[in-house]
Amino acid sequence: MTVERTSIDTLIVGAGQAGIAMSEHLGKLGVPHLVLERDRIAERWRTGRWDSLVANGPAWHDRFPNLEFENLSPDAFASKEQIADYFAAYARMIDAPIRTGVEVKEVVRNVGKSGFTVRTSDGTIEANRVVVATGPFQRPVIPPVAPQADDLVQIHSADYHNPGQLPEGAVLVVGAGSSGVQIADELQRSGRQVYLSVGPHDRPPRAYRGRDFCWWLGVLGEWDAEVMRPGKEHVTIAVSGARGGHTVDFRRLANSGIALVGSTKSFDDGVATFETDLAENIARGDENYLSLLKAADAYIARNGLDLPEEPDAHVIPADPACMTHPRLDLDLARAGVTSIVWATGYAVDFGWLKVDAFDERGKPKHQRGVSAEPGIYFLGLPWLSRRGSAFIWGVWHDAKHVADHIVTQRKYLAYHQSAKPAAEAKAPMHSLASECVASEKWA
Repeated sequence: MTVERTSIDTLIVGAGQAGIAMSEHLGKLGVPHLVLERDRIAERWRTGRWDSLVANGPAWHDRFPNLEFENLSPDAFASKEQIADYFAAYARMIDAPIRTGVEVKEVVRNVGKSGFTVRTSDGTIEANRVVVATGPFQRPVIPPVAPQADDLVQIHSADYHNPGQLPEGAVLVVGAGSSGVQIADELQRSGRQVYLSVGPHDRPPRAYRGRDFCWWLGVLGEWDAEVMRPGKEHVTIAVSGARGGHTVDFRRLANSGIALVGSTKSFDDGVATFETDLAENIARGDENYLSLLKAADAYIARNGLDLPEEPDAHVIPADPACMTHPRLDLDLARAGVTSIVWATGYAVDFGWLKVDAFDERGKPKHQRGVSAEPGIYFLGLPWLSRRGSAFIWGVWHDAKHVADHIVTQRKYLAYHQSAKPAAEAKAPMHSLASECVASEKWA
């Protein structure tokens, strides 16, 4: 098994958007580094998403600053393949030192010397620093309430690709963030009866008064919010770039034939039960939607912008029957439900990182990506430094901060190494003087 000891200053784990952004900044600053990726560049975009997925932000916004998407309108929404190709092209443009097909198995701090020993599927590497750029979508989470039923096909949204993948019959989609809403809509349009379990969510407008919501969050300072509002920890965002982009409207989904139910509570003998929170969850999503419209109107007035008024956007339609008379249980067999899609998010998995960088809940301890464990860095996590941290453009800016920190640490180390010979040069003189004093004393 080979050991690299001299050429790796900084090792980056992961060649998705975070790892490539990190490589760009380190390369510009002259920091020797290596990126390891267990699959292909941006593999999660290619195989960890459903076939029809497009970006939730327009192409002018969801990209790195130094490269635009080819053959794509700035206001269009890139497909998952276009996004993966974009990152592959970006890696070539910056000549990123990426090794694909290499999985990092373990990272441990060296004892009695600086740096880390990194065990991989292709040998062992020693590095002064390690940047963890594996992102937030590492381990799909299916909650413990999932039924133990052999007659139901159950998959996570990470494994969903298209309606033809599921058996004939109705589908229960659990989770109404961006993934759950888009998958439920696609399944319903394919002719399936769909039941959509709706939990707490934010529901921004796709666009308002001629500007995409990404622009509004930018000028209103929302992307730069440094901490999540209390009580929003488990709130998802329901927004879609599908079919050219549109505002998610749960009432419209209900009127199209999707049966809305509240948060999924339990399963017992083939019967699913739901919380009584459907109307409340949708009402709070409406509040989020209307508050952004109000803030946008105030911004326009304050800055004297000439943008078209959009009074109809403020009108909330009447509640459909599934909200006024919510279904609290569902006999799956009687309803013809043959599959469940769990759009219930992901958890991180840092079991391979054997360092003191985590709190008692297993979450990384860091300040803007700089870990509590010296020499370890995190990148690409939600709210790493601000609300925009997990987005394509946001991770690029976070990577710059981390790269600057690494350069500063390298300067301290360079000073230490240059000062060491001078200290050693003084040592013999001190030793000689001591010997002279000793000779005089015992003469």
